[in-house]
Amino acid sequence: MRAPRPYVPESIDPTEVSPSGPYRAYKTAGLILLAGAWVLLGLVGHGPWKFDDATSLGLAQEMVKRGDVVVPYLAGEPYLLRPPLLPALSALSIVALSPPLEPHNAARVVVGLVLALMLVFAALASREFSGRAYRWLPVLILVGSLGFWDRSHAMSGELGVTLAVAIALYGFALALRRPIAGGLWLGVGIGVAFLSRGLQAPAWLALTMALLPFAGDAWRSRAYVVTAAVALVAACALSLPWVFALAARDPALFDLWWSSEQLIEYVGFLPGADPANPLYQLRNLPWFAWPVLPLVIWTLWTRGRGFNGGLAQPGIQVPGILALVMFVNLIVAPEPKVISALPLLVPLALIGALEVDSLKRGFSAFLDWFGILTFGLLAVVVWLLWIDARVNGMSSRIAVLFQDTEIGFQPTFHLGTILLAIFLTALWVVLVRPARRSNRRAVLNWAAGVTLLWGLYSTIWLPYLDSRRSYRTMIESAAMHLLTPGCVASRNLGEPHRALFQYYAGLVTERLETHADSRCPLLLVQYGRQAGAAPTLAGYDVVWEGRRRGDETERFVLYKRPTR
Repeated sequence: MRAPRPYVPESIDPTEVSPSGPYRAYKTAGLILLAGAWVLLGLVGHGPWKFDDATSLGLAQEMVKRGDVVVPYLAGEPYLLRPPLLPALSALSIVALSPPLEPHNAARVVVGLVLALMLVFAALASREFSGRAYRWLPVLILVGSLGFWDRSHAMSGELGVTLAVAIALYGFALALRRPIAGGLWLGVGIGVAFLSRGLQAPAWLALTMALLPFAGDAWRSRAYVVTAAVALVAACALSLPWVFALAARDPALFDLWWSSEQLIEYVGFLPGADPANPLYQLRNLPWFAWPVLPLVIWTLWTRGRGFNGGLAQPGIQVPGILALVMFVNLIVAPEPKVISALPLLVPLALIGALEVDSLKRGFSAFLDWFGILTFGLLAVVVWLLWIDARVNGMSSRIAVLFQDTEIGFQPTFHLGTILLAIFLTALWVVLVRPARRSNRRAVLNWAAGVTLLWGLYSTIWLPYLDSRRSYRTMIESAAMHLLTPGCVASRNLGEPHRALFQYYAGLVTERLETHADSRCPLLLVQYGRQAGAAPTLAGYDVVWEGRRRGDETERFVLYKRPTR
C-alpha cells in the first residue's frame, strides 16, 4: 500500500501573521493591540446585566460585606451552586479599585484578567504542540469566535472553566518535554476548573488524562505517570482547602454543596435527573463555534487522509480527546445552556489552527471577503443608525427591528467614546487594506472585524444597550415604594434579580420559597410575559409595577397588605 503523498498547501507563509519574520516587533505589537482591544472593551461603562454577571456581582458584594470567601452568599442566603473563585477575585478587585470605579465595574476587571490569561495559555499550548509559528493563530480564532461575543465579558463560572481548560492544555503540551512542570500546570488547570464551576470540568480533564494512554506511546510512559501524579497533587492542593474549610464551617452547608454535585446534575439520562435535550447544542454549535468549526473539520479531513503527520500527533490527540469528552457531556447534560459550550472553543481553536495554511484558496477567500464585506457593511449601518438616533431619536421602524417597545431614544455624546470608535474603525480599514492575501490573513481580518463590531457595540452603542439591559432605573423606581425600615417578601424572584435589588436598593427579600410563613407587609412578585393590568392577589393592593425599558418578557409587581 502506497504511503500518502505529502500535502503541499496552496499558501503557506507563517510569517504573514505569526510575528517571526520581517517587522516582527510591529506585527507583535499589532496583534497585542488587537487582542487587548477585544479583552478590554466592554469591561466598564455599563451596569451588571443578567444572568451570570449580576449573580456573580451579588456574590462578590456579599463577600466584601461579610469579609468571608468560604461560604458564598446571595442576597442574604448561602449560595453553593458553585465554588467561589471568580466571586472571591471580584471581591478583591472591588476592595482594591472601588473607588474610583463603581463596584460593578471594579468587579468586572477580573473578567479582563481571565480573558487575557486564557488567550496567553492558548497561545502557549499551541506553541508547545505545533511550534512557534502557530502561537498566534488560536488567539485570533478565539477572538473571532461568535460564541465569545458578550458571553466572554460577563462574570461567570464558565469563563473560569474556559481559562482552566487553556491552562490544562498547556500542561498537557508541556508534559511532553518537561513532565513535572507540565503536571504542575495541568494540576493548576484542574484546580481552577473546580474552584470555578465544581466537579464537571475536572472530570473532563481527568477522563482525558485516562484516555490519552490509548492514543499513543507518548502517553504510555513513566514520564506521563509522573505528570499525572504531580497534576493530582497540585489539583488537590488547590481544591481541597476550600472543601475542608466549608465542611469545618458548617457540615450542613457542605452537604448542601455536595448534593448539587451529584451525577444526575450533569447527565440527563440518569434516573431522577432533569431531561436532556441533545439537539440543543447541535443546533447552536454551528453558529456558536463559527469560524472555528469549519477549520476543525478541515483539519480532521486533511490529517485523516494522512497528510502533515496524520491524526497521531499530540496537537490533535490531546485537544481532540478533550473536546470529544466535553461535547458528549454537553449534549447529555440536563437543562442545556449555550454558555456551557464556552470552554469547548479552546481545544477546538487549537485543532482548527493546525491546517489554516493548507485551506483551499476558495474557502480562505470566502472567509476573507465575506468577513470584510459583512463587517464593513455592518459597521457602516451601526454608524448610520447611531448618527440618525443621535440627531432625530430612534425611529419606530428601528425600535421594532431592535424589539424595543419604546421609540425616540437619543444616545449621549461623549468625546472620548466617539474618538475611540473612530480609531477602531480606522484601524480596521488599515488592517483589511488591499494586500497580499493569505489564509492567515483571512483569519486575522475576521478577528479584526469581530473586534471592530465589538468595539462599536461597547462604545457608541453602550448607553443604549445598558438602558435596555440594566435594571437600575426600574429598581430605583420600585425603591421609592419600599418601607424604610421594612420587610419585603418575594416570589419567583430570580437569582440575578435578587442580587440586583440588593445592589441598587439594599433590599434583601424573604423568599416565600424558603419562608412560606412570612408576614411581611410588602410582596414583590416576578411574572413572565403578560398583557393588561397587573394581576391581583387576595389580601393585597398593587402599589407599583415595572419592567426593564422595552422588555416585555419580564414584569415585576409590588403588592402591599392594606392597613386595618
